[in-house]
Amino acid sequence: MTDIIFNTIRFVKQQLQNAEGGHDWFHIERVHKNALQIANNENCDLLTVELAALLHDIADSKFHNGDETVGPRMASEFLRSQNLDDAVIDHVVKIIENISFKGGNFEKRFTSIEFDIVQDADRLDAIGAIGIARAFNYGGFKNRPLHNPEIKPNLGMTKEEYKKSVSPTMNHFHEKLLLLKDKMNTTAGQRLAEQRHAFMTLFVQQFYAEWNGEK
Repeated sequence: MTDIIFNTIRFVKQQLQNAEGGHDWFHIERVHKNALQIANNENCDLLTVELAALLHDIADSKFHNGDETVGPRMASEFLRSQNLDDAVIDHVVKIIENISFKGGNFEKRFTSIEFDIVQDADRLDAIGAIGIARAFNYGGFKNRPLHNPEIKPNLGMTKEEYKKSVSPTMNHFHEKLLLLKDKMNTTAGQRLAEQRHAFMTLFVQQFYAEWNGEK
C-alpha cells in the first residue's frame, strides 16, 4: 500500500469514527473494495479511483445541514497536504462533487472513467443486502416510519425535494434504490448490480406481502 493511500485511510477513519452506521468507515471500505473490483476491468488511473472512493463521503451533505461544499473542501485540503499533483486533486474533487444521487433527475455535469467506477462502487453499496440494512439504519437514525401506505413514493423529485425528503424508509426503495441498477455506468458495475437488485426486489415483495397479511 502506498503512503498516500495509507495516509488517506487513516484520515478517513479519524474523520468518520462517530459517523452514522450507513456512512461510516466500513461503508468507505466496502466502496473502496467495489471500486478496485470494477477498476480491474477498465483502463483507468487507479490512484484517482482509490482516493475518490476513500474520500467520497468524508463529509456527506445530509450530515452537514445540506452543505455540499464541506466534503470537497475537506478532501481538497487533505490532498494538498499530501503534495499531490493539482490535476489529481482537481479530478478527485470533481468526482466527490458529482457522485451523489440527488434524486437522479438531472444531467451529469462531469464524467470520466474514474468517476464512472467510483459512482458505480458507491451505488453498489446502496443496493442488495447491505443496501437494505443501510436504508433501515438511516431511517431509524432519523426516526422515520418503516412504511406508510398513505404516503406514496415521489418518483419525480427535484434535487431539493430529494434532499429534504422525510418519507418512510420503504419509499426510498422506489425513489432511489430500485432505480440504481439501470443507472450503472460500467459493464462490471451492471453485472454486479443485477444480483443485488434481484435480492432487493424479493425483499420488497416479501415486505409488502407481510405488511398486508398475505404471507
